Amino acid sequence: MIPCTVCLVAEKLEENAVFGSAFDCFKLVSDVKLQVHFDGMRLPLCKRLVDHLMVSVVYSCTFAQLPHLQASVQFLRKPHTSSRPFLQFIRLNSSHCFALYILESNHPPSDSAFNDTRSLPGELHEGFQKIPKKLPNPICPSLLSLRKIVETDAKSRIVRDTVWLGEGGPASLDSNERLRKYSGMLHGCALKGFLNEGKAIHGQVIMCGVDPDLHLWNSLVNFYAKCGSPEFARQVFNEMPKWDVVSWTALISGFVAKGYVSDGIDLFCEMRKVGFRPNEFTLAIALKACSMCLALDFGKQVHSEVVKVGAFSDIFVGSALVDIYAKCGEMDQADKVFFFMSKKNAISWNALLNGYAQMGDGKKVLNLFCQMTELEMKLSKFTLSTVLKGCANCGYLREAQVVHSLSIKIGCELDEFLVCCLLDMYSKWGLADDALKVFKRIKDPNIVAWSAMINCLDQQGQSQEATQLFCLMRHTGMRPNEFTLACLVSAAINMGDQHYGKSIHACACKWGFESENFVSNALVAMYMKFGLIQNGWRVFEAMMIRDSVSWNALLSGFHNNETCDQGPRIFKHMLMEGFKPDMHTFVSILGCCSSLSNVGFGKQVHAHIVKIGLDGNGSVGTALIDMYAKSGCLEDADVIFNRLIERDLFTWTVIIASYAHTGQGEKAVKCFNQMQQEGVKPNEFTLSSCLSGCSSLATIDNGRQIHSLAIKTGLSGDTYVASSLVDMYGKCRYIEDAEAVFKGMDSPNTVSWNAIICGYSQHGQGQKALEAFRIMLNKGTMPDEVTFIGVLSAFSHMGLIEEGKMHFNSLSKVYGITPTIEHYACMVNLLSWAGKFSEVESFVEEMKLSQNALIWETVLWACKMHGNVEYGQRAAKKLFELEPGMDYNYILLSDIFAANGRWDDVAKVRALMSDQGIKKEPGCSWLEVNAQAHVFHAQDNSHPNIKEIHLQLEELTR
Repeated sequence: MIPCTVCLVAEKLEENAVFGSAFDCFKLVSDVKLQVHFDGMRLPLCKRLVDHLMVSVVYSCTFAQLPHLQASVQFLRKPHTSSRPFLQFIRLNSSHCFALYILESNHPPSDSAFNDTRSLPGELHEGFQKIPKKLPNPICPSLLSLRKIVETDAKSRIVRDTVWLGEGGPASLDSNERLRKYSGMLHGCALKGFLNEGKAIHGQVIMCGVDPDLHLWNSLVNFYAKCGSPEFARQVFNEMPKWDVVSWTALISGFVAKGYVSDGIDLFCEMRKVGFRPNEFTLAIALKACSMCLALDFGKQVHSEVVKVGAFSDIFVGSALVDIYAKCGEMDQADKVFFFMSKKNAISWNALLNGYAQMGDGKKVLNLFCQMTELEMKLSKFTLSTVLKGCANCGYLREAQVVHSLSIKIGCELDEFLVCCLLDMYSKWGLADDALKVFKRIKDPNIVAWSAMINCLDQQGQSQEATQLFCLMRHTGMRPNEFTLACLVSAAINMGDQHYGKSIHACACKWGFESENFVSNALVAMYMKFGLIQNGWRVFEAMMIRDSVSWNALLSGFHNNETCDQGPRIFKHMLMEGFKPDMHTFVSILGCCSSLSNVGFGKQVHAHIVKIGLDGNGSVGTALIDMYAKSGCLEDADVIFNRLIERDLFTWTVIIASYAHTGQGEKAVKCFNQMQQEGVKPNEFTLSSCLSGCSSLATIDNGRQIHSLAIKTGLSGDTYVASSLVDMYGKCRYIEDAEAVFKGMDSPNTVSWNAIICGYSQHGQGQKALEAFRIMLNKGTMPDEVTFIGVLSAFSHMGLIEEGKMHFNSLSKVYGITPTIEHYACMVNLLSWAGKFSEVESFVEEMKLSQNALIWETVLWACKMHGNVEYGQRAAKKLFELEPGMDYNYILLSDIFAANGRWDDVAKVRALMSDQGIKKEPGCSWLEVNAQAHVFHAQDNSHPNIKEIHLQLEELTR
């Protein structure tokens, strides 16, 4: 009598299929009692177990209780020197048993025990002959291998049963039992997804000439539907002599599960037309189909059918109703359905939670989650991920961290779906370090987790680290997918590294992802961002399937002046191809219109926007404001701005910049004050734009207030804000303040140097301007076109003609800058203010500048200063041809004649103005009182305090 414990290692039992013949080889007597352990339960089991199925069986007995086993197997024993149980692994190659563990500690083994297998009968004797003489250390099979063995065993059993039935089976098996057996086998294949084995059963049914009953027909339809072959399910369905609601439900569920949602809805309608009344399962599937395609109207019709057939009390139907209303944004209806449900499960709670999360109502999500915990509802990874999404969208960091802690507590923190939600959440809040901590806790991250972490780093501006993490991923042997590559393309864009982007493109081609839309769209956007239009176009042309994102990516690159003329043509082509433009499309095409100043085509796009109802969208509205403002249609820009319901910081910045850049500084300041009253906090670009408005208005008090606000908000050190302050103080004739701001800058850029150089030049301090230019070059800052406008102006003020000519020639020869019309105007100004009008005339002819009004305006102003009538008349005559409606050209010529006492010519000029209907624009002046600018025009009495103003003026002139 040797006490021992026998353990058979195996996996989870499933339904009734567990009872087979695993212990037949041991010929266990029927009165032996075993205990099966799985999922924390203990189930009594008699002598038969499923073939090859591995279950954890703990069984204690003596050999006296197992006489047949004692006669068949002799066990190795451990020496007496050790008191610990000895674990010996024996693999039986029998078709009835997988693995056997023997634990025994009291008796030493016999050296010949293992070799003596002569007494083993038949099958066991053959099995033991294949066991190696020296047994390896016991290693428990991995879960993956166990599952594979279980799956293989289940398939082989189905094949054996199919053959058994095909050969006739036992004589006692009548036709009804045979049909039930086939149905049960098909049901098992449907649950396991064994498509080929199920097809073999179907073929056996046909070959044996079995006449299926309705139950078997339904089993066939259900099998093909569950195994992802709805087309075969439809063929079987069409061959059926008659149908019932189960047939229709199985067929509809197959199409919906495969993603053919519209076909599923059509089948539901067809079922109703032929007179079948849906049951609760059919209704739940139909509602699921409506939810998947957001068919709210049809979903409401199904809801009425639910009420009609009285299926509302079914928990699955109720959950499906909550889901469709929640996904379609009808949260009031979802709430009502949820409230009237007699029973609620985790699915209905999750559906409602997801709806509020999609609506951005994080507070409601948290309230529902608290109710779930109070009711002790089972929390799944989907529940927690939905709550995390709701917290992320609403900025509930502390609450999200509590949910994260809860996920650790219940043991699902390392689930790949939940991990991605955590990474996305921490990424949105800029907590890349916390995201990295979550990622490091994963023992064996899959490609989804790697991609999420790479994307998180890229979104937080750590693109270099994202690329390094990708290298680490490759060292682990993990192969990227299309989402990984798209994230790396985005990183290349953020780093401005087109070479790295091209290398990722090469990797995509190497791994066969170049045809994936997700990757192709990212590549098109990258090439267009880098200005590699031809490369982007080639990728776009090579795409087999294009979507709206593809067209938007292509359009995004046509914003600069060299290529923007292609934007309208591509937009028209997109419409001709049948693609519907979205918000991003309109933003891109309006950007093209802004660069082109093509207000005509922009108005056509605007009409299209109104037609599809996107005129209230904030991003589209901002793009429209920018387009109209840059095209000189500020009144239209005003109308759109005032119609916008929600105006974010970007919208305010665009309208303020539009006013500032068109010389309407008063409106820019007024708009800035209104923005602050509405509680919108400015950023560095808003402050910079408003300071430009103050520069054009020459109001120092408003400028100083904005300067104080910049200091208060910590933006005074920003390069753009500081440069705008230098420019504002310089234009308001406070050059000392401009100097102080400039000297306080840590690292002035080209814009900053331009502001101080131009400020010195405007104040006649040419020597300081040239000194600043010299220091700028010594510090390694490269000048641009604006820099040389200030430098040439300084030479003009100082009368340094030769030095001015030298620097003008260095523009293209030394710095590679193509001279613009402003540079030519500076040279004309330099020569004409020095009185060298003959050189001016030669310079104009040499540079072919005779058709530019700015050149002749410069000459006319110099003629007025020098009293040169001859060249003044020539310049004025040219200006009358180029700008016939400009009043100040006539005024300047009249002033030149008047200064030389030629009053008859003055009268002729006045008469010419009158004949052509040209009137002198009234003069305008500003008066600033209590930080408010008051505008006065000549002969304008519209000011509310005009009487008091006149009385004060009379008092001052006495």
